[in-house]
Amino acid sequence: MELRDLKWAVVASEHRSLRQAAQALNIRQSTLSRRLRFIEDRLGAELFLRSNGGTHPTVAGLEFLDAARRILEDASTAFRKLKARSRGKTGQLTIGVYASLTTGNMYATLAEHHRRYPEVDVHIVDGGHDRLFGALMAKSIDIAIMTRSSPNWDDRCLLLWSERVVAAIPDGHLLCQRTAVEWPELAGERILLTSQGPGPELEHLLMAKSRSISYRHALYQEAGVDRLLSLVSAGHGISLVLEGATGLRYEGVTYREVHENGEPTRLPFFAYWQRECSNPAAPPFLEMLRERYPDLSADPAPG
Repeated sequence: MELRDLKWAVVASEHRSLRQAAQALNIRQSTLSRRLRFIEDRLGAELFLRSNGGTHPTVAGLEFLDAARRILEDASTAFRKLKARSRGKTGQLTIGVYASLTTGNMYATLAEHHRRYPEVDVHIVDGGHDRLFGALMAKSIDIAIMTRSSPNWDDRCLLLWSERVVAAIPDGHLLCQRTAVEWPELAGERILLTSQGPGPELEHLLMAKSRSISYRHALYQEAGVDRLLSLVSAGHGISLVLEGATGLRYEGVTYREVHENGEPTRLPFFAYWQRECSNPAAPPFLEMLRERYPDLSADPAPG
């Protein structure tokens, strides 16, 4: 017995007339009649009483039709879900995130994605370059969004936005009086950085651009940006973050852009993923990224 048989039986019961039911189904009345007889023969029960007054379900027929409607509804729901999943409209998308997303482009991207695909559950994984590249290779994440293009990555890569480097400074510090901070001014300061995410990259920038022998190694913390800013607020030092973290507002913390020769220092972000990524939820997210950045190459070569 097929789902079609169940549908035909339900339509026949609704019209109470084989002729009208056949017209609604766009089939011959004889075809419908033969198929209903086939169902009855398979079940060994009479489902319909046929008379000049029409076709009416028997007691057994009413029980059968009730079950048939539930089966058809369940099948329709399952088909809709499978179709939506195959189009990336449901399911789970796992994204490796390299930096804070309390504001800026990453925050706006995730908000837009949720608006378009509210049935897709987004799972966020934090980490540095090595961890997220390893997770991509192990297929435990679908897409990684990180700074700089890695020369060791030979799969798919999409250039996205850039974010400014920002210094989080304790209120009362002399640098708060400046509208922006130059790299050499940070060389003698106690710098607090997260061990995950952009921390090591920001220290490398500081070492390269401060041009000072007075620079001392940064103090790395096994903590998130929010806890790091709590230390800044308490006067433990200055932290370097990317502008996506500036949505976190802490009393006692002032944000200032870090400049080089009077211009903001910016780090580019890239999306990384594997060509054979099989998650249907990934392509719509990547297509949305391309829409948001139409002036950039849709698939630039790594590096």
